[in-house]
Amino acid sequence: MKLKGDEHIVALCGSQRDSSHTHRALSKALDAAEDRGATTDFVEVASLDLPLFDPDHSDAGDAPELRDRIGEADSVLLGSPIYHGSYASPLKTAVDYCGFDEFEGKTVGLLVVGGGDFPTPALEHLQSVSRELSAWVLPSGVAIPRAHEKFQDGRLTDEHLAERIDTLGAELVRYAGVESYPETTTGCAIPRPD
Repeated sequence: MKLKGDEHIVALCGSQRDSSHTHRALSKALDAAEDRGATTDFVEVASLDLPLFDPDHSDAGDAPELRDRIGEADSVLLGSPIYHGSYASPLKTAVDYCGFDEFEGKTVGLLVVGGGDFPTPALEHLQSVSRELSAWVLPSGVAIPRAHEKFQDGRLTDEHLAERIDTLGAELVRYAGVESYPETTTGCAIPRPD
């Protein structure tokens, strides 16, 4: 059993752009996790050798390394820009190479960045995929609309949004390795889906 303070958080970045807002936001969340004593690992999915997923070649390229890195995590943070109403294909490919061994019972946080309006569909898609893998998804996912207005010179300038990202990082640590759903404010345990 891990002691509090030994949590390990792994972030997967689905963006391929240089100077990515997704990268910056994920880094901020990991900084908040480190401030609470966690160790972190930032996985640039685009830098891995991950061909399109083929179930007959599930160990292709860097897939074993990716699974090992996620498998070591107590919590996983998935981050992506929104493309055509969903999350980016590099992140989809990375998750396709994983399964229940990497995600079941694991705490997952979500962060999605959009150039336009609120990127809710991509957040919902990541939530559905995470739940399908039997992960416990934090309710405090972060969606960043009109990202070009929120960042200036590589810095996040929206204080409310910065606070939400810090909260996400903190909750990845607080609920890392959760064995059952936390109790609600009424004292009743939230039932875990079968």
